[in-house]
Amino acid sequence: MSFFEGHDFFGESTAHLARLINNINTGIWEYNTTTKKAKWSDGFYAILGYHPGEIECSYHNFFENILYYHDKQIFIKATHYAGKGPAPIAQIRLLTKNNGYQWFESSALKHDDDDGQFIYGVLNNINKYKLAEFTAAQADFLSAETSRIARIGGWEIDVTSMALNMSREIYNIYELHGDVKLNVDEAISFFEPAYRPVLTKAIEDAVKYCKPYDLEVLFKTAKNNTIWVRAKGIPIIDDFGKCVTVRGVFQDIDIIKRSGISMQSSINLLDDQNKRLQNFAYIVSHNLRSHAGNLKFMVNLFEETKAENDKEEIFSHIKTISESLSATMGHLDEIVKIQSEISKERKSVSFETIFNNVIATLRANIEASKAQINADFSEVPEISYIPAYLESIFQNLLTNAIKYKHPNREPVINCYTHIHEKHIYLVFEDNGMGIDMKRFGDQLFGMYRTFHQNKDAKGIGLFITRNQVEALGGNIIVDSTVDVGTKFTVRLV
Repeated sequence: MSFFEGHDFFGESTAHLARLINNINTGIWEYNTTTKKAKWSDGFYAILGYHPGEIECSYHNFFENILYYHDKQIFIKATHYAGKGPAPIAQIRLLTKNNGYQWFESSALKHDDDDGQFIYGVLNNINKYKLAEFTAAQADFLSAETSRIARIGGWEIDVTSMALNMSREIYNIYELHGDVKLNVDEAISFFEPAYRPVLTKAIEDAVKYCKPYDLEVLFKTAKNNTIWVRAKGIPIIDDFGKCVTVRGVFQDIDIIKRSGISMQSSINLLDDQNKRLQNFAYIVSHNLRSHAGNLKFMVNLFEETKAENDKEEIFSHIKTISESLSATMGHLDEIVKIQSEISKERKSVSFETIFNNVIATLRANIEASKAQINADFSEVPEISYIPAYLESIFQNLLTNAIKYKHPNREPVINCYTHIHEKHIYLVFEDNGMGIDMKRFGDQLFGMYRTFHQNKDAKGIGLFITRNQVEALGGNIIVDSTVDVGTKFTVRLV
């Protein structure tokens, strides 16, 4: 049924109104709630892709076959609205002839007269706008998700007012929630003290000289978590070349940065170990060649000598060379053993138990030197470590402290453990002869390096200790003063 049938329009005005309504790409409908009859304008048919009369004009057909079933409640609430003011506009999906379901906007108005109760409505096709809205929402969602996953946010400083605006993700990195609003100085105050002047100058240079910046700095969140962040800023200029805005990104790069630092540290450690192993190979090779050459010379000399006294003397030299060769082979065996034992399983070991075992082994040396040994492992009593390594570290450091005691005083040796930033440290302090670190600091852990006129010094103990510690990811730091003493700080894990 035509929408204009039964209405009191006059002649040409009726035709004119019909043409006007049908040409504005809008559908108009009427529903008589008393008689249950519906009327649709030609435009109503047209926006669904039909010709007038091509489909049944009825409320039942519209509600059951054209209106998307999920949108029925929305449509009913809007068309039968009983509240004050205009009825709400409903966005619904209708099945078109050739393009499937499309989005429409429906507005309705109730009207009562002598002929019954009527509901009048207008339909507009909003499919393009709705799809654009969905696309924009999806883009916003993807952008927000990307920022959340990448832990990156955007910020902007208005140069005129120096007002700072930051995205929600940046506040998440700051670990600030709620309605907190930061200014520039407050935002900078979260950075570690050493980096605050760097960032302040970077922003000032961006404003004054239009210089962009890209910094990786340490940052402390509102919950006191220290992390690495990337702060990048780019000046935005006006037509006169003046900076009007500084805009940039702020990203949590802590995992990447710390992985990079750890990797670089491992690379440096491996490089250092390779250099020392090359040096070790050179020294051992040189010593073996020297011993072999001397031994061959003495054997030839022994065979050519007739006098028994001379032979005895030559044989004593051969014996000395043999012992030296055996010692060199023993040192080689110890170094190789470090690399082979690194694959052994770590065990939970007691510092005090291992320490007491070493004390018992060195009892004679300790008593002879009258050494006073103080040990305190209460802060960190146990560690997951290779027991043989820990025993070797104790033995080498204790032996060194006794061997290089000061000639004018009895040795006092302090040994203790402590923990700092999740790392376990073993500390040895003595009041011995000390080492000139300026002269010998870079040679301290070298193989066969000795720095005092001690006949028992072999220069192998510290070389082995450093290799054992670093093989398990630790390091050793030495502080020493001549005639005062030496302190070894060993980071075990």
